[in-house]
Amino acid sequence: MTPTENATTTLNREPTNSAADLKAADLSAPEVSRIRADFPALDQMVNGHPLAYLDSGATAQRPRAVLDAERRFLETVNAAVHRGAHTLAALSTEEFEAARETVAHFIGARPDEIVWTSNATDALNLIASGIANASRGRGGPDSARLALKPGDEILITEAEHHANLIPWQELAVATGAVLRWIPLRDDGTFTLEDAAAAMTERVRIFAFAHISNVTGSVAPVAELVELAHAAGAITVLDACQSAPHRRLSVAELGVDFAAFSGHKMLGPTGVGVLYGRAELLAALPPVRTGGSMITTVTMERTEFLDPPQRFEAGTQPVSQAIALAEAIRYLDGVGLDRIEAHERRLAQTMLAGLSSIPGVRTVGPVVGEDRAGLVSFDIAGVHAHDVGQFLDAQGIAVRVGHHCAQPLHRRLGLTATTRASTYLYTTDADVERLLESVAGVRAYFGAAS
Repeated sequence: MTPTENATTTLNREPTNSAADLKAADLSAPEVSRIRADFPALDQMVNGHPLAYLDSGATAQRPRAVLDAERRFLETVNAAVHRGAHTLAALSTEEFEAARETVAHFIGARPDEIVWTSNATDALNLIASGIANASRGRGGPDSARLALKPGDEILITEAEHHANLIPWQELAVATGAVLRWIPLRDDGTFTLEDAAAAMTERVRIFAFAHISNVTGSVAPVAELVELAHAAGAITVLDACQSAPHRRLSVAELGVDFAAFSGHKMLGPTGVGVLYGRAELLAALPPVRTGGSMITTVTMERTEFLDPPQRFEAGTQPVSQAIALAEAIRYLDGVGLDRIEAHERRLAQTMLAGLSSIPGVRTVGPVVGEDRAGLVSFDIAGVHAHDVGQFLDAQGIAVRVGHHCAQPLHRRLGLTATTRASTYLYTTDADVERLLESVAGVRAYFGAAS
């Protein structure tokens, strides 16, 4: 299938806006400059060059407001939450739960549908492990709706990050269910028709990424959810590459579960978010047990709290949650729609520039098709790790490797790619430096024909 043919048939594309349309909603150069001034890490030299940070898809930098919010909490209010009756404990709990409300509002959910985790990987494992517990007969009568048995199917895609693949592999082994996947096309994408062909009445769970962390392709979430629900399946959305960059309403999309991380959206490491529809969280048995998630404990048995506390055993990531809430306020202040438009325009510039360089192969949607603000590419005759070191020597930070998506790279006939990813603080100059440097890679390594 040619790229042109694929562009007419692939349905995980939104209508393409013209460059002028994208620019109209874009962040202006002066605005981006003011935003960059809020990020201390961006104001430094790396290997004698100003830093061009193009690795936000892995971890985003943090603005002073986020750093200050966590520091203020730790210096003034820090105490154990949901414990104790002293003033600091009460204030700490109040801020902690206010942060939960901020996250809930950000994705169009209820506060009791938000569970704090250590990261998105933890959140996805929590879902899979909870379903495994339900399949072993744990939980109340409602938990039976989540139980899997031999012959049931778990459906994913061939493009998934390992964090949205391996937990389902383990769940299949634990329950006797069958793990199946939607195969990818030659450009690393799949269509709604491909998903429909893979969906059967035996599918009980359908887990997929909103945005591929390798190809940048955007899944038609609402349509996929409708397809899954029609088959009686529960949907799990990996929102790691979407929540930081575009508006996300779990209610409008209709997803049952969703997961994302704080560190990809201007927040700290060590905190992630699990969203679950209230009735499904209520049916999901706990995975980790101990303090903070119980009502009554005897030497023989334990009764557990309702969600979300049921899933938050032990000491919670309190200061991290406070900082994540501040990161969300920062993003809201800039505007998610404008951030998305800014990144989409930069992605098209990167894609067009990289595609024009001899020996460079980009993966995912082609120029003119919608994609997120990241581009992965391969340079003929040069390993991605060498590309990354060459760019790093010039102060350009990118991601290299298989990006925790080995099956996707194997499908594309690659072992690794170089990925450049943008964010609200990325400038046109950053992208221009990337393109100029990539153009010199093959000659530097003697790979040019």
